[in-house]
Amino acid sequence: MKKKTPNKLKILNDPIYGFIQIPNSLIFDIIEHPYFQRLRRIAQMGFSNLVYPGANHTRFHHAIGCMHLMQKAVRVLRFKQVEISEEEENGLCIAILLHDMGHGAFSHALEHSIVSEISHEEISLKFMKKLNQEFDGELSLAIKIFEGKYPRKFLCQLISSQLDIDRLDYLRRDSFYTGVTEGNISSDRLIVMMNVKNEELVIEQKGIYSVEKFLIARRLMYWQVYLHKTGLVAENMLVNVLKRAKELAGKGEILFASSSLKYFLYTQINQQNFTDETLEMFSKLDDYDVLSAIKEWTNHQDKILSVLSKMIVDRKLLRIELQMDAFSEAQINKKRSKFSKELGFSEEETNYFVFSQEIKNQAYNTEMPIYILNKKGKLKDIAKASDQLNILALTKPVVKHFICYPK
Repeated sequence: MKKKTPNKLKILNDPIYGFIQIPNSLIFDIIEHPYFQRLRRIAQMGFSNLVYPGANHTRFHHAIGCMHLMQKAVRVLRFKQVEISEEEENGLCIAILLHDMGHGAFSHALEHSIVSEISHEEISLKFMKKLNQEFDGELSLAIKIFEGKYPRKFLCQLISSQLDIDRLDYLRRDSFYTGVTEGNISSDRLIVMMNVKNEELVIEQKGIYSVEKFLIARRLMYWQVYLHKTGLVAENMLVNVLKRAKELAGKGEILFASSSLKYFLYTQINQQNFTDETLEMFSKLDDYDVLSAIKEWTNHQDKILSVLSKMIVDRKLLRIELQMDAFSEAQINKKRSKFSKELGFSEEETNYFVFSQEIKNQAYNTEMPIYILNKKGKLKDIAKASDQLNILALTKPVVKHFICYPK
């Protein structure tokens, strides 16, 4: 009996964009690969669902949405007589599809806990190079674009810049799933206003108000969603749980964990010893491993590990205070002393429950400008082209400080 050839030109139904087409069989095979399917099990927004219950979407959703927007951007630029070859289009779609492959469990929350001195972008690149070997070099152009080494600058800017396809999707998607309407940007309008001048990605004059709204939306989403105080507490507690687990593992304690999580708990991984074996283990690690371990650790004999785990599982989080000025050592030590006595922990152990950090938000960085193309063909930085004074204000980094301690 003749074996049927599978249809690889699939259509996916996305709640934001509607129907999304998978453009070719190579991209279909990449999506089907276990490395990419893992993104279904990585939350896009970490523990934000403890604040916004609808924020349960995944990195898989985001990557597929980015690919769809990239196809739109290529169509728009070609319509405006910008030459983009089939190979370049394919490279762009693959690069944006795989740009988040290196995210660990719970996205940013555990980026420097599971491994140290290596970013998720670097791990994404390792995944892409490994896939390139499996697909006989068909990802070579995508890797060049992703690394920013391709000579056509605007192609690299579509992947990574202050107005890239990644941001156009995640702002709109995160706004949709959280219900925070302030982040609902018009990604279609921004893409339609894109153009290329001197190999630089620019926005036409008519799109200036859409760019202004995009920058303000990004600022509001950071303070209201990504840096929400409850989300900050939960993410830092998650980091502390893993830190304690690694500390216990280093002392030879037996901890419940999946084989992939166990590998990272009992092995110190950094940039130097991140081998192919490490990459394979990383590709098997996702939110499910971490959550199932935390649930089990609620019964662990180590009080710090069990108390922190139970607080996360039951959503009985630490209290948090935010302010513009840094908390003094005297203020922090006062809290430590108080809760050290109440909890029965040493002052060093109390650091897992009482800690202070800072957060920073800069909505627009003038070192990587968004250029507005005026009707005379001249380019102007959005901060100077805009008549909105608040756009200039968005160029200044805003730093806030927070302290967490038990209720």
